[in-house]
Amino acid sequence: MERHPNRPDTEELPPIPAKRYFTIGEVSELCCVKPHVLRYWEQEFTQLKSVVKRRGNRRYYQHHEVLLVRRIRELLYSQCFTISGARNRLEEELLHVAALDAGEESDKPLSVSEIRAELQTILQLLGGAADVPQSAAHLPPPHLEVAAQSAPARAAKAKTASSPPAAPELFSEASDLESDEDIGRAA
Repeated sequence: MERHPNRPDTEELPPIPAKRYFTIGEVSELCCVKPHVLRYWEQEFTQLKSVVKRRGNRRYYQHHEVLLVRRIRELLYSQCFTISGARNRLEEELLHVAALDAGEESDKPLSVSEIRAELQTILQLLGGAADVPQSAAHLPPPHLEVAAQSAPARAAKAKTASSPPAAPELFSEASDLESDEDIGRAA
């Protein structure tokens, strides 16, 4: 991908040290962005708010804000978003994260390969991955197998699936013919 000549390369960012607060100069160095750009981004991105301390009225940023500055930088410089496009993307990402935190599923449908990979992971967790042949990946989906069966075969399969396990016969054939009403009157 071709880089803009006035934009710094985004691949060479230094690691973020384990500190509670960072000055605007430190964030500038950690994110390879000039301080006046950070001040401008604070005006444009509502998610980015520095903490202003009393001592000299200096701006201080927390760790998550440094990560946010790096994400904004990536959107603007690497992915060539406009300011409003980057703002919209950040809002979408925050809504997506909030939805995941609330336990909702994402609206994006999974592809067949993603579903297959998740199922293989589940099989491995259950310890049955070695028992599944590779040819099983080429089998038709279960709903197509059911459609191919005859009606009597489906009825027999449904009956065996819904009936309780076989128990020893305790009653004669005559008692099997009794209706539920007869049983209710006897009780």
